[in-house]
Amino acid sequence: MRNLPINPKLFIENRKRFVKEMDKNSIAIFNSNDEMPLNGDAIYPFVQNADLYWLCGITQEDTMVVLFPDNPDKKFREVLVLTRPNELKEKWNGYRLRKNQATEISGIQTVIWLDELDGLLQPWIHLADTIYLNTNENDRKASEIPTRDYRYVKYMKKRYPLHNYKRSARIMRDLRAVKTPYEVEVMSRAMEITENTFRRLLKFIRPGVMEYEIEAEIWHSFISQRADGPAYGSIIASGDNARILHYVENNKECKDGDLILMDFGASYAHYAADLTRTVPVNGKFTRRQKTVYNACLDIHRYCVSILKPGITINKYHEMVGDKATEIFQKIGLLKKSDIKNEDPSNRAYRKYLYHGISHHLGVDVHDLGTKTEPVKAGMVFTIEPGIYIEEEKMGIRIENNYWMTKNGNIDLMKTIPITVEEIEALMKK
Repeated sequence: MRNLPINPKLFIENRKRFVKEMDKNSIAIFNSNDEMPLNGDAIYPFVQNADLYWLCGITQEDTMVVLFPDNPDKKFREVLVLTRPNELKEKWNGYRLRKNQATEISGIQTVIWLDELDGLLQPWIHLADTIYLNTNENDRKASEIPTRDYRYVKYMKKRYPLHNYKRSARIMRDLRAVKTPYEVEVMSRAMEITENTFRRLLKFIRPGVMEYEIEAEIWHSFISQRADGPAYGSIIASGDNARILHYVENNKECKDGDLILMDFGASYAHYAADLTRTVPVNGKFTRRQKTVYNACLDIHRYCVSILKPGITINKYHEMVGDKATEIFQKIGLLKKSDIKNEDPSNRAYRKYLYHGISHHLGVDVHDLGTKTEPVKAGMVFTIEPGIYIEEEKMGIRIENNYWMTKNGNIDLMKTIPITVEEIEALMKK
C-alpha cells in the first residue's frame, strides 16, 4: 500500500460495531476476494473484499477474519487468518505480511496461518449455535460468477448442515452506511488528493488536448500523492460525450468552445472520493453554457439544503425532481404543457436529468446503504445533479461529497472550486 499508516482504531471500532449486532453464541467468517484469471498465466490486479477490508484493513489475498465473541478461549474471539509467507512465492510476487505487521494494521492480536485454520475452526463451529456468512448483496450486483463467498457458503452448509445460518450482509449494509470519524478522516484525505488533482487539471486543459491526456494527468497526480489510484474509471467527456453517463473511452480531442465533464476521484487507503466538474475547454463559458451551468449549480445547492438526517433518499429524489422541473422551465427546456401532460412514472424533467442525484460513498464508490430508510447522521453521500441537452450537444454535472451530521450536512469538498467565476479565474491563470 502506498498510503501512510492508518489508525488501527478505525478497524477495531468497525469490528466492535459488527460484534454488537451478532446473536449470542454465534461465529462470523469473512473471506477475501478471489485472484481472478486474465489471459494466459496473468491475473487481474487483486482488489480486496470490501467487507473484509472494513473489518481489518488487510489488502492481501487469501485472508480471512473470524469473529466469535463468546468463544471460551479469549484469544480466539477475533482471529485474523493470513497465507503463510513462502520464500519462492515472495521472489516472484512480492513480500507477504508477517503476524506482527498484520496486528499493527488491524489491531487483531491473534493471527494464524491459513494452513492452521482447519484444525481450529471445527471445534469453534461445534461450540457455536449460529454461523454468519458473507455475500455480496449490493443491489447493482449482476455477475453470475460463483465468487469465493458463495462457494464458502455452499461448503459450510454441506459440512455443518444443522447449524443456524445468518447473513452478515444485512448487518454490513447498515453499519457501513454510517461512517465513524476515523473513516471520514481517511475519506477526507482522498478528497484532498482529488482537489489537488482538479486544480492541476485547470492549468492543463486547453483546446487540442486529448481526453486520455487528461486521464493520464489524473493518474500521475493521484499516484504521486500516495493514492491507490482512481476509485473508479475516470470519465473525461468533452462535447457531446458528456451526455453519456458512463463514458470511459476518453479518446476524443477537446475542442475550442466545448465543455468537458470530468468525473473522477482518488482512492486512498481503499476509501473513495467522487468529484464531478464541468469546465470550458478554452477557459471561458459561453453565455448559454453559463446559464445551464448555474442552473445545475442551483439544483445542487437545493439538494444540499434538503439532504439531511430524517429524509429518505426516495423522498429526496422526488423533491429534487420538483425543483429540476421548475428550473428547467426557467431556462427554456420545458414548457408548461410538458409539465401538465407528463407521465408520473416518467416525469418531463427526466428527458434532461436521467440519473439518480445521490449515492452512499465509502470503501466502495457506490457504498452499501438503503434508499427506503431515513438518512442517518454519519452517512456520506454524493450530490451530483446533471443537465444533459441532446439538441445542444451539452452535458453538465456538478458533484461534491457530503457528511451527514445531527446538525445538517458538511461539504467535504467545500474548498474545491465550483462556481463559474472560480473556474474561469483559475483557468485564466
